[in-house]
Amino acid sequence: MRLNRVPFPGEGLTIAAMRLLLVEDERPFASLLARRLEDAGYQTALAFTGSDGLERAIDGSWDLAILDVMLPGMDGMALATALRDRGSQIPILMLTARDAVEDRVKGLNAGADDYLVKPFAFVELLARIEALARRSGRSRRLAFGPIVMDLAAHRATVNGTPVELTPKEFDLLEALLRGAGRVLTRSEIKEYVWGFTFDAPTKVVDLYVHYLRRKLEKAGADDLIQTVRGIGYSIGR
Repeated sequence: MRLNRVPFPGEGLTIAAMRLLLVEDERPFASLLARRLEDAGYQTALAFTGSDGLERAIDGSWDLAILDVMLPGMDGMALATALRDRGSQIPILMLTARDAVEDRVKGLNAGADDYLVKPFAFVELLARIEALARRSGRSRRLAFGPIVMDLAAHRATVNGTPVELTPKEFDLLEALLRGAGRVLTRSEIKEYVWGFTFDAPTKVVDLYVHYLRRKLEKAGADDLIQTVRGIGYSIGR
């Protein structure tokens, strides 16, 4: 599976981390995915069987569970059903190589809240995690200097003053904050904000950085976004 590079938390960035439980029997992939999720600011615990996942999910206080369908013994479908039968309201994201409509419907009927087909882009996994967090009311925040972002509420403030951002401006600010302390290339930003299927020149990044800068400066966050000529943009470099 291809896991694509995305911005990671940098020095000076504060993240109120969500706690994720990842249940995946392919150990090398599970360990890699857990590291990538940790780099993205999520506290991530692993289980490698359905029965172990059920025990951990019941005993722990988790914000979200990511379940692979093809688990030994108790599979992901049975695990999701068992959690719901026990009254667990934990948001569940199902991972599977099966992409038939009937398989997705089966997973959702078993109690999953969302369904992601392998292979997937890591940025899509992050987007789905955040979408489930918003739906469930599990707040998550990014903060750097005077800026605070509440990802669940989709709200940004500068020194406590709300800043009205469009969805793409909000995603752009999130990407820059996640990459605080290093330079993000225009291609990285374009991938994070618009995804792989967005076919447009990287100049669109410059345009939206201009929009975002103007709003942040008006709110009192002057000179926060730095231009690195020929490469891209940075916060806190």
